[in-house]
Amino acid sequence: MTALRMSTSMQRGIAGGLLLVLAWEGMARGLHLPSYSLPAVTQILASIGAQRGPLVSAALVTLAEALAGYALGAAIGIGTAILLTMAPRLRGAILPAATAVNSVPVIAYSPLVLLWFGSGMASKIVMVALAIAFTLFLGTLSGLDRVDRRSVDLMRSFGGGRLAILWRLRLPTALPLMFAGLRVATARSVLVAVVTEMLGAYNGLGMQIYKAVVQVDFVQVWGAVFVASALSLAFFGLVSWAERKLVFWN
Repeated sequence: MTALRMSTSMQRGIAGGLLLVLAWEGMARGLHLPSYSLPAVTQILASIGAQRGPLVSAALVTLAEALAGYALGAAIGIGTAILLTMAPRLRGAILPAATAVNSVPVIAYSPLVLLWFGSGMASKIVMVALAIAFTLFLGTLSGLDRVDRRSVDLMRSFGGGRLAILWRLRLPTALPLMFAGLRVATARSVLVAVVTEMLGAYNGLGMQIYKAVVQVDFVQVWGAVFVASALSLAFFGLVSWAERKLVFWN
């Protein structure tokens, strides 16, 4: 039954995507829109084919940055949430500080991060980690706090310690919210990597977009955007697949 629902949802998603592409192509061709305004999908795909070498190279760089930043941000966010659950006295000190850092748009930190870590991959990894850590921190903390107090008391009555309660009770309860945050973070990680590359990088899809804008080649800009979108969708699908395997009871 679950597989049938997944199949139906996938079919609807593909159908919706095809309708969007057809509407885009028809509007661009039918209204004779200039390429700098809205190029046709076939023009964009042709540009991707012509520039596939540089785009593949740039996509691999962006993907590496997004994955590394994603892993670092997930470790920081989830690890901090577990720490505050195990040591609740720290919550009053760490939670306001984390909220204050997150209250500033992440892009505002990019000049400082580029200054501190340079224009290489390290600055992009730090920016991605900074962008997603708080989201995963809040989602995981909320999930860990959702545990039924009666279940905690029952485990304690059988001699269960903090680590046993965390592993056998709190983490399984938190997994649905944790994976919800992980899914949201997939698109955000690629987006932040691309935007940071546009501000300063040696390679990557963001740098490809910046070069195309300088060259006034807006079809190539759309081509890089399409490739970045494909990376985000693939990443999202991978995390969703992992969620179905690991959180099978949800």
